[in-house]
Amino acid sequence: MKTKTKYTEEPMGELKVVKDFLPPPDQLVLKEDNVKVTISLKKSSITFFKEQAKKQKTSYQKMIREVVDWYASHYQKSA
Repeated sequence: MKTKTKYTEEPMGELKVVKDFLPPPDQLVLKEDNVKVTISLKKSSITFFKEQAKKQKTSYQKMIREVVDWYASHYQKSA
């Protein structure tokens, strides 16, 4: 059961105006340069990604891209 908030007329103390700290919408998504490639993958791998993408309601190509990006960033840091 939810408890109701009880409001009182007590002083709130010293208030401070916070300057706008959020970036504008065009800076929220960082775009990186992409390069189109042609790659041959096993049919079973593509089937797997297509099935998973359907469950997640996303693109199988995006999932593959994320895996490759994660792999590259993980091993670039440790190299």
